[in-house]
Amino acid sequence: MTAQPVFFSTTEPTPPIAFDGPAEYPAEVLASLTAESDEIVARYPESRSALLPLLHLVQSEDGYLTRAGIGFCADRLRLTTAQVAAVATFYSMYRREPTGEYLVGVCTNTLCAVMGGDRILADLSELLGVAPGETTPDGSITLEHVECNAACDHAPVVMVNWEFFDSQTPESAARIVADLRSGRPPAPSRGTPSLCTFRQTARLLAGLAEQPGARP
Repeated sequence: MTAQPVFFSTTEPTPPIAFDGPAEYPAEVLASLTAESDEIVARYPESRSALLPLLHLVQSEDGYLTRAGIGFCADRLRLTTAQVAAVATFYSMYRREPTGEYLVGVCTNTLCAVMGGDRILADLSELLGVAPGETTPDGSITLEHVECNAACDHAPVVMVNWEFFDSQTPESAARIVADLRSGRPPAPSRGTPSLCTFRQTARLLAGLAEQPGARP
């Protein structure tokens, strides 16, 4: 029996890439972003090479990528908004929805899941009253599942603003969340001795200095 070929339909249109939020920045915000973007762009021989840190810069301003942020990056680097959006939607660190003060990611890839990651995510979802991908009503925590944190030897791993919390249990993860919500962010398992907010984390990833009061 001859195998029949499989055809994939391409008649369905691709959903458009859309960004929410304001279309423009207020004059004082625009002036501040322009000055800081000048510092960033000056580090690169080609201005377009500064796109990734500039996306972090506007994310530090808004807490996610807005229409104003995409437009700012495009204008500053002489790119089209389509070019900026193509990069922004490729990397998961760039957020397209408003993000809480702390982004809590639970690894649910194979090893972490087997070691308890699925249970941790389910328990945190119930505790916070939000599904993965959602933010608590007070804006303090956004919960998400992560495919891999590249820390399998410390499974199951929880990340807060991309800092590692190793060898977690449902109980210890619940304590992390309780501390975050009470304004007492715990120290990560390794790396930095303290946590800063999501927006300040984005600022650091842009290659800029922390602002005063970034760490509680």
